[in-house]
Amino acid sequence: MSTPFAVKEIIKKDPHGLVARAFAFSEKAHRAQTRKTGEPYFNHALATAETLLAWRLDDATIAAGLLHDTVEDTGVTLDAVKKEFGGEVAFLVDGVTKLGRVKYRGAENKAENLRKMILALSQDLRVVFIKLADRLHNMQTLAALPPAKQKRVALETDEIYASLAYRLGMHNLSGELQDLSFPYLHPREYRWLIATAKEQYEERSAYLEKIKPMVEKLLREHDIKPVGLEVRAKRYASLYKKLLRRDMDIGKIYDLVAMRVIVSTVAECYAALGVIHETYPPVPRRIKDYIAMPKPNGYKSLHTTVIGPEGKTIEFQIRTKEMHDEDEYGVAAHWLYDEKRRGTRTASGERLAKELTWVQQLKTWQEHLFEAAEEGAGADTKDHKELLDAMKVDFFTDRIFAVTPQGDVIDLPVGATPVDFAYHVHSALGDSCAGARVNGALVPLDHKLKSGDVVEILAHKGKKPSEDWLRFVKTTMARDHIRAALRGGKTGSAGAIVRALKTPTRSELKIVREAHFENADEIMNVIRRSNMHILHSHTDDQKGGHYRFKRIEVQSTDRAKIDKLIVKLKQVKGVREVSYKFV
Repeated sequence: MSTPFAVKEIIKKDPHGLVARAFAFSEKAHRAQTRKTGEPYFNHALATAETLLAWRLDDATIAAGLLHDTVEDTGVTLDAVKKEFGGEVAFLVDGVTKLGRVKYRGAENKAENLRKMILALSQDLRVVFIKLADRLHNMQTLAALPPAKQKRVALETDEIYASLAYRLGMHNLSGELQDLSFPYLHPREYRWLIATAKEQYEERSAYLEKIKPMVEKLLREHDIKPVGLEVRAKRYASLYKKLLRRDMDIGKIYDLVAMRVIVSTVAECYAALGVIHETYPPVPRRIKDYIAMPKPNGYKSLHTTVIGPEGKTIEFQIRTKEMHDEDEYGVAAHWLYDEKRRGTRTASGERLAKELTWVQQLKTWQEHLFEAAEEGAGADTKDHKELLDAMKVDFFTDRIFAVTPQGDVIDLPVGATPVDFAYHVHSALGDSCAGARVNGALVPLDHKLKSGDVVEILAHKGKKPSEDWLRFVKTTMARDHIRAALRGGKTGSAGAIVRALKTPTRSELKIVREAHFENADEIMNVIRRSNMHILHSHTDDQKGGHYRFKRIEVQSTDRAKIDKLIVKLKQVKGVREVSYKFV
């Protein structure tokens, strides 16, 4: 990472260079301006450039970071920027300016904002890097804004920028943006989490710091010289999401604080894993090899959970220095390693955009989708909301990766099923899908896949898709193909796409409760107090005599509200599990 004022160090070394000239130009342009915090506006431009330098980006990007608000917020014209700094810098500044003009309020503006982001992504990734650096500093100073604007900016950051950073492999940035957004979007939950987790964080951090010298000595005894050992605390936003899946029991979170072991080579990664397992027994089914099988966004590391000294669990993350830099900087790390390999800063943002398959898929998908929707259904508010939801689900939600029997990795959103998987391999395989094996076992077609699952699709010649598939498939690609096959037509027509984007209007809660507790009335009262309209309620037969299933349909598809409701329901005495699906 760069140190504070590292940009000024560049200027000292090259006082007449591109960065020095951009610094002087931007400082003069913003001289009379102050931010809501009361500090000089130029401080924001400098902070953006410092972040870009920390990501090891090229001089043109750092210069554009210094200049990124001049056209939007001062009397400087784009022509003046182009005349002074050239076409490359002017192109980057213009790209960031266009991204900043659409505010994230209302379905139409949200969809247009996302559309512009996609266009910027596909043209030159450096535009998006500048915008991410700009947003990071804006979030760090968000407290100075009015509450309504705080929430709008935090929502946009959480839904779009944090997800985008994750897709670009910038995990550290993604987590920081989510953490910065969390207190503004969920203030009550944030206060609860801080109060609940503080003691555990401190205790586990102290424990790992205590054993860190032991781990280093152990590795060195086996001729493994670690480049670094770091104690990393899990971010609050990520912790809260995980607690929602773990009955809000912080004791079930193994990676609350983890130890990162950074070594020089891939061979040393596996050697270190062996040494750690030889000394500390591993927890079954808690070993993940993201080196042999990286995540879709390029993340590589070995993860293992072991029983350490004093019988306490420890999560180790083992990686090389290059893997660590790519985890920190994502695609931006290409600049760092191109520079090392070639001795110059030659990485092209345009070339990198073309190399990222998902970026090109996203560009083609959104162009096709918007054209079809505008042709067939106009562009009213409802259409924009549906298009926005579809884009967020297909490209910006949490991701999993499933694997074909041949070893090909298929990138899918969380909640995807074997039918989604089949259509992403090939449309004909999706149409003829008759069954599926996951990790060798037969599963129903609505089975939710997990990262690392090996999926084999069982196809029957002449088989046609079922209309029932529309109830559980997750991706727009699958919906589009199913609709088209049911009509006997081709995919991609405006009507097919818009119809495929129709979203459910209600949710079904599935509650598992202990049979001897008479808590049905309390469950219903909790739902009503959450301002949820109950459409239908049904209690299933006993399961083994000890449990009852209760299914309740509510008129809401607001994920945030339902997640909060689930937390409350799990606090009702006798409730063991709560899950939901949209219907």
